[in-house]
Amino acid sequence: MPVTPRAADPRLPKTCIIGAGSSGIAVAKVFSDFGIPFDCLEKSDRIGGNWVFKNRNGMSSAYRSLHINTSRDKMGYSDFPLPGSFPDFPHHEQIAAYFDSYIDHFGIRDRILFNAGVKRAELTSDGLWWITLDSGEQRLYDALIVANGHHWDPRLPEPAYPGAFDGPQIHSHAYIDPIDPVDCEGKNVLVVGFGNSALDIACELGRKGVAKNVYLSQRRGYWVIPKYTGGEVLDAQVAHPSQDASWLERNLPAALRRWLVEQRLIATVGRPEQYGLIAPDHPLLTTHPAISQELYIRIGSGDVKPKPNVRELQGKCVAFADGSVEDIDVIIWCTGYRITFPFFDEGFISAPGNDIALWKRAVDPRFPNLFFIGLVQPLCAMMPIAEEQAKFAAHYFTGHYALPPVDLMNAERVEMHERAKSRYVSTPRHTIQINCAEYTYDLRKELVKGRKRAAAQGFVLPVEPRVIRPSPKQTVAA
Repeated sequence: MPVTPRAADPRLPKTCIIGAGSSGIAVAKVFSDFGIPFDCLEKSDRIGGNWVFKNRNGMSSAYRSLHINTSRDKMGYSDFPLPGSFPDFPHHEQIAAYFDSYIDHFGIRDRILFNAGVKRAELTSDGLWWITLDSGEQRLYDALIVANGHHWDPRLPEPAYPGAFDGPQIHSHAYIDPIDPVDCEGKNVLVVGFGNSALDIACELGRKGVAKNVYLSQRRGYWVIPKYTGGEVLDAQVAHPSQDASWLERNLPAALRRWLVEQRLIATVGRPEQYGLIAPDHPLLTTHPAISQELYIRIGSGDVKPKPNVRELQGKCVAFADGSVEDIDVIIWCTGYRITFPFFDEGFISAPGNDIALWKRAVDPRFPNLFFIGLVQPLCAMMPIAEEQAKFAAHYFTGHYALPPVDLMNAERVEMHERAKSRYVSTPRHTIQINCAEYTYDLRKELVKGRKRAAAQGFVLPVEPRVIRPSPKQTVAA
């Protein structure tokens, strides 16, 4: 049965949530539970963000055949699991429908403002947030939650490859199917990249009767993890992020844990170089894994042809690092995304090179009324991570949690960021990488510490609710 949401408490700070994707709606639901007043501003005419096929906001990268790569039971929110009738790896239409069911079940649809893109977010000199919508309307808030996602602003190779290509080329963000927006049927197609989208697209085009030839170019070697091993889904032995991982999982040295998983993978499907791919130069799980049950079959069937890095674009041909040259009709760049905040001035907050060091991956210590939700690259699904971050923020805005001193937060955010860099291969894809079990366990431990600090301070609200008293716009803070 649908749940009646708790009424907003005017004694709590009025909050703006930017985005109603999988992270934004998690915040909306949790804030509703805590009685925090909020508006959730969504650029599109519906929720779901990246999982809405052909989303009218132009920011979705969902292609027609997309299915999830983490299993159904590990993807859902803690108090609203995906239906057991769904397959192990549901289609994007099922995921979008699940999100609709989630907000309707918890009664928060009317708290979301649709067709309300945020053009500008400015911090006033007295610490409030002025939000300017695409329509020109302005709104004032006590606090701001940024949940705009980080898989919507396509990134092309930097620096660009030498030469020029004469045929059509698209980023995977624009890919819909083999004929939309570029007709790949019967063509020689080059797919550049080795993330999940690259493997999905290469396999789809490589099936007989679609593309003439599919070449898959990788700059470096990566491990490939199948969706099933030993008759189980790939994450069957991993705890849901809302639950504490086992003592063994938390305390087994990371290097040993990676080695054990790597040995199981090798025993199950072998090593990538056995299939003509570049050998990984790093241990398993020190990069975001490429997930595909089909790639090795397509390579073994001759439907997908591995290639090393591109050396030069030569008109209608492409030269590769091994000296080979192939005739190419279409290039699909599966080269990732940039982390951008188009509503902030670049000098205010930005992520050059996708590098941004936030405390607990959520807080900039300079701004006590600003949280980032979902700005992580997890080795699990985003939904339960966003939910845990939302609970953390909700305890803070209701005065049940107090942040540590700013100097300590600054030291810890740098230490965590550098530790992650040392653990994962240095690429723009891994700057915000997290291990889900470690991250959520650490977040819950910090919540306990912060509750003690809040109690010692008398549970004082860290952000004063002031927007109920409208005031003229202040000078924007430097």
